[in-house]
Amino acid sequence: MLTFDSITARLRAAGCVFAEDEATLLLEETDDPARLEAMIGRRELGEPLEHILGWALFCGMRMIVEPGVFVPRPRSEALVEQAVALARRGSIVVDLCCGSGAIGAAIEGTVAVELHSTDIDAAAVRVARRNVSRVYEGDLFAPLPSSLRGRVDLIVVVAPYVPTSAIALLPHEARDHEPVRALDGGNDGLEVLRRIIAEAPLWLAPGGSLITEIGAEQAPAAVAALTAAGFGASVGDSVVTATLPT
Repeated sequence: MLTFDSITARLRAAGCVFAEDEATLLLEETDDPARLEAMIGRRELGEPLEHILGWALFCGMRMIVEPGVFVPRPRSEALVEQAVALARRGSIVVDLCCGSGAIGAAIEGTVAVELHSTDIDAAAVRVARRNVSRVYEGDLFAPLPSSLRGRVDLIVVVAPYVPTSAIALLPHEARDHEPVRALDGGNDGLEVLRRIIAEAPLWLAPGGSLITEIGAEQAPAAVAALTAAGFGASVGDSVVTATLPT
């Protein structure tokens, strides 16, 4: 019989640091012994708990996720806080590289904005459409309606920013179960962000802002690229906030 103690012991043996918390969540998810056993087995093999449950907790909200889709990280909640501080009712917000759509959903759940989200990955788009409306499949700005050009108040993005050479050093849950192109940011981790910075001024309204998450060691290079593109930029908690002049 599967009990809290037996499940916790199995998860702990599999290397789960928060075995007790995970056991509680699994028991709350189902009372079907066969399904519960299958879920425990998947976790023992290293599959992310969020993929097994079908949801991730982010900014106090349950966001739908599926295997093969990037799991929203708690650290990205700082980006949401900054975005909410800048957004106003009716602001046009674009969430690039949206993954599950969690960041946009958290913003939209706090401020009544007009949200548009994009991702290049079909699986991510399918999941994001269950969390938010107006999700477009394609590369960065390419699938957005042309009517948004020059009118966007805020762009939020967690672009892939792990340097290629560091992918192999990631925890196996990310390395083995999340799409590489949601993680790999090229040689220095900033290749995708540089593309975004180059095109963002064409989409932002005067005084519009771009908020992105990066690694702390990448901040100087990111700020330099933003400054060269005409932004004023500041960094806090690995979140870069850049604003165009009015």
